[in-house]
This record gives sequence, C-alpha cells and structure tokens, in this order.
Amino acid sequence: MPLALGKDVLDKARREGYAVPSFNTNNLEITQAILETAEALRAPVFIQVSDGARKYAGLENLSNLVRDMASRVSVPVVLHLDHGADYKMVLQALRAGFTSVMIDASHHPFEENVHETQRCVEAAHAVGVSVEAELGRLQGIEDNIVVDAKDAFLTDPDEAERFVEATGIDYLAIAIGTSHGAYKGKGRPYIDHARLEQIATRVSIPLVLHGSSGVPQWLKDKMSATGADLGDPTGIHDEDVRKAIPNGIAKINIDTDLRLAFSAGIREVVVGNPKEFDPRKLLGKGREYLKQVIKEKFELMGTVGRA
Repeated sequence: MPLALGKDVLDKARREGYAVPSFNTNNLEITQAILETAEALRAPVFIQVSDGARKYAGLENLSNLVRDMASRVSVPVVLHLDHGADYKMVLQALRAGFTSVMIDASHHPFEENVHETQRCVEAAHAVGVSVEAELGRLQGIEDNIVVDAKDAFLTDPDEAERFVEATGIDYLAIAIGTSHGAYKGKGRPYIDHARLEQIATRVSIPLVLHGSSGVPQWLKDKMSATGADLGDPTGIHDEDVRKAIPNGIAKINIDTDLRLAFSAGIREVVVGNPKEFDPRKLLGKGREYLKQVIKEKFELMGTVGRA
C-alpha cells in the first residue's frame, strides 16, 4: 500500500494508548526485517533514515527501497527523516518522497528553534507531510550527533506547550532522561516520568521518545560469545517504556538494538564458520536476529494487531 502519513498513524496511537516503533534502516536486510515483521504482526511502523544512513546509502536510494517494499505490504508504513539538520535537508527529504520529517534545531536557543521549525512546517504541510521537532537535548552519540552531558537538558513543560502552539508541529520529541547510543549511564538509566506527565497535560499532540533501545541481555551475550568488546552497555528498561506510553508517548525510536542484533548475527556466522564467505549467509543471520528484536519491540509497545 502507499506510504502512510506520520500524523495519521501517531494520532491514532496516542488516542488509543499504544506506541509505534520507529526503526532506523541503512540497507536492504534491515528494511526487509522491519517490513516482514510488521506485516506478520499486523503492526504499523515508522522506518527512519538518519544523516549517517543518508551518507552511507544515499537518501534517494533508501527512499526508493522503502517505498517500493512498502507498496507490497498491507500495514501502514511511514518513511521518516530522523534528525534533519536544517531546512535544506528537510526539503531534500520532501522531494525524495518521505511522509514524515524531523527538523532538529534543538541545539539553538528557543526562539531560533521555533523559527527554523516554523519554516520546515510551512514547507512540509504545503505538500501534506507531517513534521516532528525536538525540544530539549538528549546526551549521547548517534551517527553524527554528539551531545555531552554538560550540554544536555531536559524539556521544560511550559516551553513545550509554547513551542507546539508557536510551530504547528504534528509531534514533539522530548528529553526526559533517555540518551542516544548503547551507554545510557550506570545502573538503571534515568527517566523523569513526573516531567513526562506534566508535558502530557500541556501538549495534546503525540510525543516522541528518542534514545530508547533496551540493549537486551541476550544480545550482549551473543556479542560477547563472538569476541566483541562492548564494555558495559546499558539500555532503557521495558517497564519504563510501558509506563511512558499512557502519558502520550506515541513514537519510540530504536536504532542501537538493531545494530547489535545485525552485528551479532553476522559475527556468529563468521566465528562459527570461518570458511563461509557468502554475504547472503552472513547478512541473512543478521536479518534473523533483527526480526527477533523487532518483534519484541512491537509486543512491548502494544503495536501488534493495530494495523
């Protein structure tokens, strides 16, 4: 079926009390795993392209890949630009056929963030495309985004209300303690649920949670078994994700868990069968583990059967 609009998918999710995972893709196998699992579970899904993915595979290439494959499934699929750096990047995504775009001007002062976001909303809404923006900053590393702890700050509920009213965005990414990457702090990663509740009372549009990979133990074990040196990665606990959804979180971004799953599968084949050199065998095992992770995320977020 044709790509769905992000606003349509997320308005329904917030209204009915579940969340839609937004998975990053970089290639064919990741896209296959996302769409095949979504179709099997009758689950709506976002597939998003980061700046790193754009540089690696090409914005138009990934757009063509996702749009072609999505046309052959019967569940809602949204093609989303993740962390669009500026107005120019948003326009490129609109021309490439994306049905949801994110402008991330959160590193600017509030008024400049509003101004840059307004420009992108005007352009995207003119062609019927939904817009996400961010208020607050998540620390950590994701592709080319690096935010030190001293530069990270949580979203202010009053500012969130003003920002949404001033910009006309369709959904808002907020900073409530999650962080990008696989190292989210010592012990239990911090999430400010009280702050989320305050934001949800002031903002009626869907809310977005970035940096939400769980870094499950089974993936860490598989990586360690193949000689990977990950240190001590930590993720967001499942119960914190479940607790956030009733308070307006309707879109949850997942990237790190996919990277771990794909890498674990490939490493397992390489280590277990050193003579294997068929890329289909290597990538195929990675795709198998991707599907397992993706299924777990759909189940966690209550997305199964919502298509």
